[in-house]
Parts: sequence; C-alpha cells; structure tokens
Amino acid sequence: MLIRLTGLVAIEHEDGAPQHLSSAQAQVAFARLVLERSAGTSRDQLADTIWPDGLPDTWASALRSVVSRVRAFVTDPGQGPGATPLIAQGGRYVLRLPADAAVDLEAAASAVGEAGEALAAGSHAVAQQLAAGALSNLRGSFLPDHEGEWAQGVREHVDELRISALETASLAASALGEEHHALRWADEAVRRAPFRESAYRCRMEALAAAGNRAEALRCYQQLRRVLAEELGIDPAAETQELYLALLRTPTPAPPAPTAAVRAVDPVLMGIFEPLALTRLPRPAPTPVRAA
Repeated sequence: MLIRLTGLVAIEHEDGAPQHLSSAQAQVAFARLVLERSAGTSRDQLADTIWPDGLPDTWASALRSVVSRVRAFVTDPGQGPGATPLIAQGGRYVLRLPADAAVDLEAAASAVGEAGEALAAGSHAVAQQLAAGALSNLRGSFLPDHEGEWAQGVREHVDELRISALETASLAASALGEEHHALRWADEAVRRAPFRESAYRCRMEALAAAGNRAEALRCYQQLRRVLAEELGIDPAAETQELYLALLRTPTPAPPAPTAAVRAVDPVLMGIFEPLALTRLPRPAPTPVRAA
C-alpha cells in the first residue's frame, strides 16, 4: 500500500486502481492523521486544521462528519463490521496503518537523507538514483488549495525536500559526467528557489562540468546581482570560493593545426559536382585552308 499526500490524495494498491478522496476537508484531515499516526491527533487540532479561519458553530458535528468520510476511505470493505483502522481514544484520533504501508512524503525524506550520505561518500550513482526516486515521490504539491498554519508548514517541508533532492541529483550527475541531467536539475532548483545559493552553486558546477566555464561565471554574476538587489547581501564565502576556483581554472588551448590535408566532405562534393558537369565545351579549332 502506498499513500500519496502530494498531488491527488490517494491510496494505491498493487492489485487495484487508486482510491481517491474527493472531499477537500477530508483530504487535509486524512493527511494530518497519516503524518501524526504514531501519537494521534487531538480533536481540537484536527478541527483547527480543517477550518483554519475559524470553527463553524456546529463544528463538533461537522468534525464527526469529516472523520466519518476518512474512516470510510481507509476501511477495507472486506473486513468485518466495526473493524476500522481509524479509532477515537482519549480525545484523540489514531490511524493505524498496515505494517507494509508507505507514505510518499516519508519515503522521500528517507531517500533524500540517504542520497546525501551516498554523495558525501562518493557513491554518485547511488546518490543520483535515490534523489531521483525522491523527486518521483514529490512530483505533486501538498494540498495546494488549503490554507492554514499546519498545511503551510508541511508545504515548506516538502519544498525543502524537493530542492535538496534536485541539488543532490545535479551534483551526482555532474560527477558522473551526465551534464544534461545535471544542468536540468540545477535549473529547476534555481527556478524553485531563486535566492538559494546552493542551487546556484549546483548550476555553476553543472556548467563547468559541461565545459561552459564562461556561463558558470555568468551564473555567479547573476546570483550576486539578485542577492544585492533583492536582499542587500553578498554571496556566501562558499559561493565566492567556487567562483574564484573557476576563475583560476586555465582555459584549454585550441587544438594545434595539422599539416594533413582534410578529405573533401562528400556533401560538398555533391554540391560542387553539378558545376563540373555544366562546363561549356571548348570551341573546335578553325581548319586551315590550303594555299
């Protein structure tokens, strides 16, 4: 079982179609119950999450209705009557998931951590694979239409996980010589976090690895201008050190000319050949008359 909280909230089973939860209020309640399942969620916390702008007059009965929707969503129809993984005890709601259940956000967080460790250890292929897997689990947004402090806090956590995965994937790809993927991931990191220096450093490294040192230096100047204009600060020491290292990198010399005669391009031969065939014939010599 895989529970998706990013994108369309759903429960996916290997042997069946995904189950989707259509109610927006039930989605946010389900998300909080899933992420806090170890200790449970109090009734008041759940109500404040569902109605962040203020509780309705009949919020207690409305909350029971939302919880009933979630309970129907998570209960296996094949189980006996009264058997449900969502129970109320001690003023809290507790969701008990199967031992083999996985949650996309939790799987992504674990993969990002392991990817960072693999990158630090020099296992670049493993780091790239783990980071790419985390990005796959984070391909959607977390409850984008729901306001409130709790939902916003989770969104910020998801954004941080996504940027970290993009940076790790980019650095690993640069080390593996996969410049296209490295630059693609770095570009996305910069687009999502335009003031994040580590994202710009990934882009500089990807450009340098691809042999575009001038573009890498221009990327630093772009960052310096953005930070100065928007925040009034200079790039961090780590970013400046990378810039200076790029400046010190010698420009590769152009290849020396060779004395060998290059073969004629057959395409050019095809172009010039008709010209040779259309030459005018030489005039015939004038006959000499006998005296």
